[in-house]
Amino acid sequence: MKRQFNSKLILASFVLFAILLISYSNHFYNTFHFDDSHTIENNPYIRDINNCLKFFYTPQMFSTLPSHWGLRPIVSVSLAVDYWMAGGLNPFYFHLSTFIWFIFIGVLLYFVYRKLLQQAITSEWTDYMALLLAGWYALHTANAETINYIISRSDVLSTFFIVLSFAIYILAPNKRKYYFYIIPAVLGVFTKETVLTLVIILFFYINLFEKNISLADHFKKKHFPAILKTIGTLLPLFFCVAAVQYYTLSKMQSTSDIANPWGHYVLTQSFVWIRYVIAFFIPVNLSADSDWGVIANAFDERIIVGLIFIIALVYTIFKTSAKKETRPISLGLIWFSVSLLPTSLAPFAEVTNDHRMFFAFIGLAIASGNYILLLMQKIKSKDGKTFQMQRLVLIGLFAVICLNAYGVYQRNKVWKTEASLWYDVTVKSPANGRGLMNYGLTQMAIGNYDGANTYFQKALVYNPYYDALFINIAILKGATNKPQEADENFKKAIQFNRASHQPYYFYARYLKETHRYEEAEQMALKAVELNPYATEPLQMLAFIYGETQQWDKLVVTANKILAILPTDDLGQKFLLAGTNRKPLGTAPAPNNKPVTAADYINQSLQFYTNKEYQKCIEACLKALKLNPNSADAYNNMGAAYNGLSEWQKAIDACSKALELNPDFQLAKGNLNWAKSQINKK
Repeated sequence: MKRQFNSKLILASFVLFAILLISYSNHFYNTFHFDDSHTIENNPYIRDINNCLKFFYTPQMFSTLPSHWGLRPIVSVSLAVDYWMAGGLNPFYFHLSTFIWFIFIGVLLYFVYRKLLQQAITSEWTDYMALLLAGWYALHTANAETINYIISRSDVLSTFFIVLSFAIYILAPNKRKYYFYIIPAVLGVFTKETVLTLVIILFFYINLFEKNISLADHFKKKHFPAILKTIGTLLPLFFCVAAVQYYTLSKMQSTSDIANPWGHYVLTQSFVWIRYVIAFFIPVNLSADSDWGVIANAFDERIIVGLIFIIALVYTIFKTSAKKETRPISLGLIWFSVSLLPTSLAPFAEVTNDHRMFFAFIGLAIASGNYILLLMQKIKSKDGKTFQMQRLVLIGLFAVICLNAYGVYQRNKVWKTEASLWYDVTVKSPANGRGLMNYGLTQMAIGNYDGANTYFQKALVYNPYYDALFINIAILKGATNKPQEADENFKKAIQFNRASHQPYYFYARYLKETHRYEEAEQMALKAVELNPYATEPLQMLAFIYGETQQWDKLVVTANKILAILPTDDLGQKFLLAGTNRKPLGTAPAPNNKPVTAADYINQSLQFYTNKEYQKCIEACLKALKLNPNSADAYNNMGAAYNGLSEWQKAIDACSKALELNPDFQLAKGNLNWAKSQINKK
């Protein structure tokens, strides 16, 4: 009988795994989004695998934006490995890496859920329920928001390390004296600032499950010695995690994103928690960037409802902790609550974020599973079909999992491109100025300037002081030949965020493109002053010095680039051009044979500069064999076809580049040029 039970369980495991693969099969080539731009796409440091050790003590390497500088070195190392394996920014490798970690979480959760349920309930369905709960979590529609968002790997990795540490502790009690469970917890600190929650979760697990102390018993004097012993048991974990956390936080930069009043923000979270619970059971209206705001009135009906919910939640936690068979419910609700505390007590700019549910839903899953098992035990059939009715309950849960899997597949479609993602945001969160701006950017990228302007103006209503919005409006004005308005908006962007290098950098780029080199140089120098770790302003300076033939300054700037990125190909070209006192592109081609997609792309640029368009196309085709999703290769190919006056081929190539990267300004320009020429025929 036992062998038959195990064979069915293994079969069920394969079925759930197959559903998981199918549901996420359409996400592996989804593009980079949102914060991926400054942590991955434009982050030069992840392009050199030799930076892995430096990630552990150089916070500037995590992002190109000073407001996001901090230490999450294991995240950065994983991204560098992905970049190295992909030979560039091929999203497939980045998504595959995240997905593998996600699978590990699901496997661990099966063993954790089974252990918790077995300690509480004696049932022949325990293993099946544990498997279904792990499947429910892995296939939950809301979790697709985290899995599709590559930089949210920090959530995936931190959750993995927390669950691994928890699993080692509860599954191998005889090995606790060796403190193996501390190792993954310490590693988790290097991924995200949430690992200290593990100490609280383990505290309640030990007292509830191993010492048989209910929540109410924690206030009884006779249990104080046992509780103090639990605290003593967890002190090594606490001190190790706290020490590493102190180190990482000491390297973190202050951020202007924390802007909400603390009191109003915390009160608002009570209502946000209701949203999260509802989303667990009915995952609809998910949005990559919500337009929820702080509720300023403490007597608002939503705050009142939220506080009533918190009271009911605390009551349920206490009530279910009293009996052995309901303690997984209590622990699950504690897990849910504790996991949300860091983002509920620290006033982030975003009041709610779908990625915050990723860690929290582990708790709701075990609480729900415990409750369902108790219901199954109470099922009594007059005609002796109790077993069949219990099986129907499990089939119903399996149906819920399948519906979630369908939801995952649909959310993957939303995350496919910048245009599809931000359009969904404008529908789900119509009062989100950032979402409106980002969708406007996708329209500007395809040359729909009127549509872009419409969305930018809508965004201004909700974000009238948003520097990034004024930068994009200025770029739009420049593209539509309105130089005075472009200047005005660039200056507004600088006015609203003088501490950021980005307004100065983009203004410098615009000024260079309009051949206002002296002004461009001053803006670029200011950008470098504000963020000396960013390579884009330095590269802009180098282009300016190259075009104005200021060779000595070009050499100095090239050396600054190479000091940051010793193997940077563009920096080497700048140095060679400055040393030879010849314009960029006229220096002899390097003798190194291309071996990666990036190498062929660089070679194609050399051929294009030398007007060897056919060779440029051939190099791009070789790059695409290695990386079929290289927007750079398609763009360079399109530019070469423009050089050959093969307009339709140029349109096809540039359109493909924009499909892969809707924000690709060079591809947009090449596409518009090809369209303008073909229309003259």
